[in-house]
Amino acid sequence: MRTALVRELGQQARDLGFSDVGIVAPRLSSHIPFFRDWLTKEHHGEMVYLAREDSVARREDLRLTFGEIRTVVVVSHEYFQEDSPGMPEDPSRGVVARYARGEDYHDGMKGRLRDLLMWLGVEARERGLADQVRGFAYVDTGPILERELAQNAGLGWFGKNTMLIHPRRGSFFFLGVLLVDLDLPASTPSQPDLCGSCRACLDACPTGALLGRDDNGAPVLDARRCISYLTIELKGPIPRELRSDLGNRIFGCDICQEVCPWNRKFAKPATEPAYRACSDTDGPALVELFGLSHEIFSSRFSGSPIKRAKRRGFLRNVAVALGNWRHRDAVPALTRALDDPEPLVRGHAAWALGEILSRVGIPGDGGFELAEALLSRLNEEEDPWVRAELEAALRG
Repeated sequence: MRTALVRELGQQARDLGFSDVGIVAPRLSSHIPFFRDWLTKEHHGEMVYLAREDSVARREDLRLTFGEIRTVVVVSHEYFQEDSPGMPEDPSRGVVARYARGEDYHDGMKGRLRDLLMWLGVEARERGLADQVRGFAYVDTGPILERELAQNAGLGWFGKNTMLIHPRRGSFFFLGVLLVDLDLPASTPSQPDLCGSCRACLDACPTGALLGRDDNGAPVLDARRCISYLTIELKGPIPRELRSDLGNRIFGCDICQEVCPWNRKFAKPATEPAYRACSDTDGPALVELFGLSHEIFSSRFSGSPIKRAKRRGFLRNVAVALGNWRHRDAVPALTRALDDPEPLVRGHAAWALGEILSRVGIPGDGGFELAEALLSRLNEEEDPWVRAELEAALRG
């Protein structure tokens, strides 16, 4: 009876729009020794919430999150979207990671997981398996190692890019989990590692964030160099030595997934309407984005993952992209940003203007005016870090 329930649970999950579903029994995580070593090496950067001892303990033992847990249901939801023509090759347009081009996936997936939990409770009661089924739904919102659970549930293997790769879907999918107090038979054991000798993701990463596999075969990522971390999780200045490597990527990065042979072969555009790109995320013009006020930013991205970066972080990213474009058309917007109320925006605008100045030269077209704008701001600027950026831009 429980086996039949699992089979029908899978169909119900697919009816709710999920791509795949797997069942795994809760047990102590085997990844915690690697996770602790990763934290010790400070590869997590400023994501201090990952290193909290209570958080690490809950990742190791799901019973600390839900004491009555008996089963974990893992679901996936595909989100891949094609790039619009000419993007990301056009340096005047910003590139947003595919997962963030539509609506925020957290609420939508969590609502469907709760619907699945409600269905499971009704079915278990009708079959005499339980009077009620209690559980909790998580979608990147708790200290849970979702990818390890998904691997143990047979939904894929850990690629060298740290992503979970499904042998027939690739890696462009979200993961969600249900922790429930009902015993259910587990799914097929985990998939074998099929990356082989492929180095596509390692060689393509512009910043060298992917460090290959450790002695135990686990993929290693130095988040401090990852474009996704730099454009989303990092709250302060982007390290100067890494700015040129970001290109025109203004929120997240898909490079290590784009070059993966499994995605090249199997990734297909998602049918979920909520994940479709809008004009603000489908290769938007960098110059137009850089003029966003607090009110307009909040309005445009209220239902988008981009709101996580906040206006100052997002415009910081856009300023770096404009500096990498190094085009005269970016000068007016960047010059206005020298008076932005946020030091983070002013400093990166100064860097971007310095990149353009180094291209046109002071005797070049508009070079005198550009240098004059930097000097004028330097005479007024009080923030030490912004002053250093202005001085470096003029020296360059």
